[in-house]
Amino acid sequence: MSQPATFSISDLAREFAITPRTIRFWEDQGILAPQREGQKRIFTRRDRARLKMALRGKRLGLSLAEIKDLIGMYNSTEDETPQLLECLRIIEKRRAALEQQREDIEAVLAEIGQFEQQCQQELTRRKNA
Repeated sequence: MSQPATFSISDLAREFAITPRTIRFWEDQGILAPQREGQKRIFTRRDRARLKMALRGKRLGLSLAEIKDLIGMYNSTEDETPQLLECLRIIEKRRAALEQQREDIEAVLAEIGQFEQQCQQELTRRKNA
């Protein structure tokens, strides 16, 4: 079954399990540019693809500026090599930040474990005194 050529805001909201307000946010940010029929928004396959990329970027923890840059690059040229290289650069940067957060969390958990052990030892000492 082929995909329809256009989508309503409720179609996209349902498909991506987001609210119409979220879609309007991405429209306000210039990521989406639906056509209008009166008050009704009509989204194209291009809008759908851009929304999908924006939501993926958000899930990856990219900033709004990074998401806009990545999506904007796909409009600029036929050769996608620069976009792919930039995408890899942004993903590597995000991965490094997440790995640093993981190291920081592991260090804090180790400190908590040591403090917890000290508290347990002190409670045992007081109980036996």
